[in-house]
Amino acid sequence: MNKIVKNSWALFLGMSMIMLSYGYQSSLLGVRAVIENFSLASTGFMMSGYFVGYFIGARTATPVISSVGHIRVFAAFASIASLSILLHSIFVNPLSWFLLRVVTGYSMVLIYTIAESWLNDRASNKNRGKVLSIYMIILYGSMGLGMFLLNFSKPENFEPFILISAIMSLALIPILLTKRKAPTFKKISTMSIKDLYNSSPLGTVGALLLGTVHSAVFLFFAVYAAEMNFSILEISIVTFLLTISGAIAQYPIGYISDKFDRRKVIVFTTFGAAFFALLLIFSSGTMYLPQGLGSSKIWFYFFVVLFSFCSLPLFSLILAHTNDYITKDKFVAAGASLQFAFGFGAMSGPFLCSIFMNLIGNNGFFIFIIIFHSMIGFFGIHRMKVRPSLDNPDSQFVPMPQTITPVGMELNPSTEHIDEPYSEKVEKMLKRKGVVIKKKVEENKKEDELNLMKN
Repeated sequence: MNKIVKNSWALFLGMSMIMLSYGYQSSLLGVRAVIENFSLASTGFMMSGYFVGYFIGARTATPVISSVGHIRVFAAFASIASLSILLHSIFVNPLSWFLLRVVTGYSMVLIYTIAESWLNDRASNKNRGKVLSIYMIILYGSMGLGMFLLNFSKPENFEPFILISAIMSLALIPILLTKRKAPTFKKISTMSIKDLYNSSPLGTVGALLLGTVHSAVFLFFAVYAAEMNFSILEISIVTFLLTISGAIAQYPIGYISDKFDRRKVIVFTTFGAAFFALLLIFSSGTMYLPQGLGSSKIWFYFFVVLFSFCSLPLFSLILAHTNDYITKDKFVAAGASLQFAFGFGAMSGPFLCSIFMNLIGNNGFFIFIIIFHSMIGFFGIHRMKVRPSLDNPDSQFVPMPQTITPVGMELNPSTEHIDEPYSEKVEKMLKRKGVVIKKKVEENKKEDELNLMKN
């Protein structure tokens, strides 16, 4: 573990600052949109711009990085993301923010791709799981802490946008000053959506629907909380609990899914998420009743934790379920295609959620979540009836962050064999040994010639 941190501390430090600024930015824009009286439809449209850029970036990251190089692309797009958030404070309208969110999403997916390809290069089969675990802790932990920065200054001020930009710019320093060489970038193959669906209908449909839910949850929860008159501190607490509890849940849920039929675990957890979303509606409805009648916000926080515990591990569950029905050599390609399906669904999530909130009211947010989580559950039950479960010894649950890119799928320790990386020192040592062996062979050859002459 110490060796992993030592070899990759610059990357981890840079990514922690980027996720700190990203977590802050996501909550800030949602709260600011409410303050600026953006309509819910406009807010949903604006927020969906992030995943539009993310989806485009996921499809085009490989040629961009291959043609320019890791460090230059990282520096360029971290700078663009830093500039983009500053422009939010100048052009305050939904259309401008939508375009800037597209730029941010595109920039972030290239940053993720570079970070994950770098980690793949540093990782070996022995430590791949540990590398992914550290990466997940940094992503979710930093993003959760970033949400507390909402208390730094009032959202209607320009100072929060400057702070986000400053943190994003600081992230460049450890990455650009690292002495280690950038990895050799290789293109990630994918499966067609048709082949993916033939291999795992539940995996394909589940990823699409889950992308719709999770994009709304992560980008619209702060909007919902602001609409419900939560204080800035309370919004920070809610969004922090949502992020952290979902990350912690990955391991116990994953352990259960490896012991029992994975589809049953998917069905139970997705219906569990729908159930706790329903309890959140009841909890939020009683928070503002007169004293003695109303419920404490602590219950709301408690149900947020339980909802996140069921909902956030679902992407990793769906990935593991898909791998149950394919051979090991297709794990990365299938994972990349699942991520594309997830991203396609994510583009529509915030906008669809805003429509529900317009029609039903603020609790339309949770109604939206209940419907889409239930759709995953009912489709899972249908698939269990038409197809028997398979026991694939190569497939296992691996916790994956919701933001994982197609390149990051290779961090899955159960994927195909990747040779151990070795340092320049080891390479030099091997060359020296080769020279020594060559000299010994030449000396032995000369001795044999002398012996022949003597005889």
